[in-house]
Amino acid sequence: MNSNAWGKGLLQWLEFSKLVEITIQGKGTIDGSGSVWWQDNPYVEPDNLAPQAVRFYGSLNATVTGITIQNSPQCHLKFDNCIGVMVHHIRVSSPGDSPNTDGVHLQNSRDVLIHSSTLGCGDDCISIQTGCTNVYIHDVNCGPGHGISIGSLGRYNTRACVSNITVKNVNMHNTMTGVRIKTWQGGSGSVSGIMFSDIQLTEVQFPIVIDQFYCDKSTCKNQSSAVSVSGINYQRIKGTYTVKPVHFACSDNLPCIDISLTSIELKPLQEKYHLYDPFCWATYGELNTPTTPPIECLQIGKPTSNRPQTDHDTC
Repeated sequence: MNSNAWGKGLLQWLEFSKLVEITIQGKGTIDGSGSVWWQDNPYVEPDNLAPQAVRFYGSLNATVTGITIQNSPQCHLKFDNCIGVMVHHIRVSSPGDSPNTDGVHLQNSRDVLIHSSTLGCGDDCISIQTGCTNVYIHDVNCGPGHGISIGSLGRYNTRACVSNITVKNVNMHNTMTGVRIKTWQGGSGSVSGIMFSDIQLTEVQFPIVIDQFYCDKSTCKNQSSAVSVSGINYQRIKGTYTVKPVHFACSDNLPCIDISLTSIELKPLQEKYHLYDPFCWATYGELNTPTTPPIECLQIGKPTSNRPQTDHDTC
């Protein structure tokens, strides 16, 4: 069997659109049988994109609890243009090498609570995209996967806005990244008011990442504009890493500012990888406590010349 058995143009298995007070609950399993899509490479044919398992669109006060979603061809659970989202006591499961299989994907949604869940997949355990605000994530187990990510934002010179995000009491095991913010060159808008706290990491390649030069292909065009990144707080992030503990790659024209680190304890786990020191570029903020390893590359305070945001940039 191959993906053609499902026909073309199917974007999701189950869609719940423009509903109020909708709840999906129970102990059942939704199995997307995604392996045939992963083998076929879901992005080869533009009119035959791999579908998502479950999508909520334009809904108010949507709750998902109890269920298991596994082996989705692409994203497992997506919320788009929703207000008042609650996800708890769910399980997401797909192999770590399955492409583009985000666990929970948030886009243009606000007032979101995700907690008490186990998410393992081949992409971000939780992906927070543009238009998201007031998101609280706690008591989540993540792995395998790419950790919890804000972005990518600003692709194709678009404006992106994300604010007031809290990620707390999360365990990550054997993930590529831990807590990550990723933006494209050429974008505008802002990421602000972000708190990552009480994160326990085991065998994570890159635990703490800000990347304003995100590129998912071999080369990307250099551009001067950027999605601004400010007010990012990291507290009590501890555990083991296998490549690099901290990677802050920010824009020369719009540096990352107000980056705060408290009680960071990351220890190397020497296996098959080459280990790197913390890296910072155009990153300004403060160290509230000594860190392990020392993050000496962070520039204390604010940049002497920081381009003010234009009205187009401001969210």
